Amino acid sequence: MPTGQSTTSHSNKTAILAIILISYVMIVLDISVVLTGLPKIHHELGFTDAGLAWVQSAYTLTFGGFLLLGARAGDILGRRRMFMVGMAIFTLASVAIGASQSSAWMLAWRAIQGLGSAILAPSTLALLQTNFDEGEERIRAVSFYSAAAGVSATVGLIAGGLLADWLSWRVGFLINLPIGIAMILAARAYIPETGKRPGAFDVPGALTSTIGMSALVYGFIRSAQAGWDATTVAILLSSIVLIGLFVLIERRARQPILPLRLFSDVERSGAYGARVLYLAAMVGFFFFTTLYLQEVAGFRPALTGLAFVPATILHVPIAMIVPRLIHRFGRNTVLVAGMLIGIIAMGWLSRAGVGSDYWSAVALPMILIGISQGLTLSPLTSSGVARVDHSDAGAASGAVNVAHQIGSSVGLSALIAIAAIGSAGLSGADLTAYRVSHAFDAGTVMLILGFLITLTTIVPSVSNANSAKRDEASTACAADA
Repeated sequence: MPTGQSTTSHSNKTAILAIILISYVMIVLDISVVLTGLPKIHHELGFTDAGLAWVQSAYTLTFGGFLLLGARAGDILGRRRMFMVGMAIFTLASVAIGASQSSAWMLAWRAIQGLGSAILAPSTLALLQTNFDEGEERIRAVSFYSAAAGVSATVGLIAGGLLADWLSWRVGFLINLPIGIAMILAARAYIPETGKRPGAFDVPGALTSTIGMSALVYGFIRSAQAGWDATTVAILLSSIVLIGLFVLIERRARQPILPLRLFSDVERSGAYGARVLYLAAMVGFFFFTTLYLQEVAGFRPALTGLAFVPATILHVPIAMIVPRLIHRFGRNTVLVAGMLIGIIAMGWLSRAGVGSDYWSAVALPMILIGISQGLTLSPLTSSGVARVDHSDAGAASGAVNVAHQIGSSVGLSALIAIAAIGSAGLSGADLTAYRVSHAFDAGTVMLILGFLITLTTIVPSVSNANSAKRDEASTACAADA
C-alpha cells in the first residue's frame, strides 16, 4: 500500500474526525480552563503563591515527559486501544481533580491527567494520519484539527472565567466524565483498530527521554521561581546529559520510540523547531494577557475570559478556509503570511502598559493573533508528518506533540524568567505591566526565529516537492500523448 494511503471507508470518516476533534479539544481545553480560575483554586485549596504554579506544571511535566512513550505504545499495541486507555485515564483524573479537597490531591491527579494526555494526544493525530489520505483530504482534516486546538485554548479561558465567577472551577473538569465515556464508546464503534505489531518497548529510550524531558521542564520552571542557583543549573545539565544519552540509545535501538530517521527530512525537522518557538510565544500570549487583564486592567475572571473573544473572531473561519487558501496560493504562502502576522501582533501587544486602552492595545492585536494561529498551525502540523510511513505515524505525531509541549511548558517558563529580569524596585500594576511587556518582546523574538527556520527549511522543501510533482505530471502527460 502506498505511504499515507488510507483504507478507511468514506462513510466512517466523518464520525472518526468528530471523535478525534472532540478528544483533542478536551486535552487543550483542560490546559487553558485552569488559568482564569487560578485565584479561586488558590483560595479554596490553600495553595501557596509558589505552589499555585504547579497546577499547570504538574500537568505539563507528565504530559511532556511521557509523550514519546505514549506515541510508541500506539504503534505497538494498536492506536484505537491506546486512544481508549488514554481517554479513560484522562477522564478518571478529571473527575478526581473536580472533587479535590486539598492541594496535594489536586497536584497528584493533575500529573495523572498529564499521563492520560500523553497517551491520548499522539493517538489522535496518528488516527487522523492513518484514516485520511495524504493530499487535500488530509489537509482538510488537519485544518479542522489545528482549528480545534487554537479555538479550544481560547474557549477554555472564557469558560474558566465564567465558571469561576458564576458556578465553580470544578465544573470544567467534571464535565469531562460524560464526554469521555461517550468518546470511548464511539471509538469502539467507529474507529478501526490498527492491530498489534510485533516488537518490544524501547525501555532505556523511554526512561531517558521521560526523565530528561521532565528534568528540562522542571529546570526551567524552577529557574523562574528560585533563580539560576546551583540546583537549577545541575538539573538542566542533567537533563542535557539524559537527552544526549537518549539520542545515542535511539541510534542503536532496533525499535526506537523516536526513530531518528524522522529528522532526516529537512521539512519535518524545521516544522518541529518552528512549532516549539511558535507555541512558546502563543502560550505566553494567553498566560501574560490573562495577568495583564486581571492585575493591570483590573478585569474580573469572567470579564477576563470574555476579553479573549477577539482572538477567536476570525480564527475559526480562517482555519476552515485554509485548505482553499493552500490550494490557491500554496502552503508556503499561507504559512509565511501566518507567521508574519503573528510577529506584528506580538510586537503590538508588547506596547501595552498601565493605562493603555483595551481595544487599541489588546483587542486589535488579539484579532491578528487569531488570524495567525488559523493560518500557521495547520501547515506546521502537515509539515511535521509529511512523507511519514504508516509504521512511523505514532512516532511522528508524538514528535509533533513533543514540540508542542516543549513550546508550551519550557518556552513559557523561559518567558517567565526573562520577564523578571530588571524588574527590581517595581511593584503592583507597574511590576506586572513591565513583566508582560518584556515577555511579549521575548515572544516576538521567538516568532522571528521560528520564521527564519521556516524560510530556510520548510519553504525550500515544499517548493522542491511541488516542482517534483509538476515534473511527474508533465512526464505523465507526455507519455499519454
